[in-house]
Amino acid sequence: MKTIFITGATAGFGKAIAYTFAQHAWRLILNGRRQDRLEALATELRNDYGADVLTLPFDVRDREAVVQAIRNLPHEWKWVDLLVNNAGLASGLSTIQEGDFADWDVMLDTNVKGLLNVFRCIAPTMVERGQGHIINIGSIAGKQTYLRGNVYCATKAAVNALSEAMRIDMLPHGIRVTQICPGAAETEFSLVRFKGDAERAKQAYAGYKPLTAQDIADIVYFAATRPGHVVLNDIVVTPLAQASPYYMHKG
Repeated sequence: MKTIFITGATAGFGKAIAYTFAQHAWRLILNGRRQDRLEALATELRNDYGADVLTLPFDVRDREAVVQAIRNLPHEWKWVDLLVNNAGLASGLSTIQEGDFADWDVMLDTNVKGLLNVFRCIAPTMVERGQGHIINIGSIAGKQTYLRGNVYCATKAAVNALSEAMRIDMLPHGIRVTQICPGAAETEFSLVRFKGDAERAKQAYAGYKPLTAQDIADIVYFAATRPGHVVLNDIVVTPLAQASPYYMHKG
């Protein structure tokens, strides 16, 4: 039985990924900041699919918490076959000269340093075994900067560069690295970006059919289940209505 470690598992892509892999009898290590949601999800997966689930409630920004949680994994959970670095967010939509320092900090600390914190703790055990797979959830924003995206785009460009670097450094050890870059997807993303303004978040998805969290979960599962010699290095996926961050066809 294989083990998947998912960060940001309490909503959106992470939650859909957890359900998808539970349905296929993987063991799940689920991470999230919101312990109540995390435990509720674990209970649902156990009840619905008989899943073997371990919860790790920590904030990926808190390096000490990350290190302690992963270092203290029970022995039977220490060998992670697939790490999905999913935790991430956008905060605010200001021009860069009007940017909020707090927004910048939370995006940089979560999207870049948080990803690195978890990767650094899991990767050595993969190297030790000479096998494993890392999937980083990037964004189309990491490929092309858009108006008022500035620091968020910069963090996802960093994920793009880090994914390339991981492929190079992990190559001699037989570790697969995949980056998946979604375009417009209807999750809590816009609700977080607009700081709880539900109406504004809803308008972000008006007039076209966006991607769903399940669309991304299906792609993660597909990438994870290719033959061992096959690596899907970099996947950009958008809804039909979107050609780039700039070009969207709304009815």
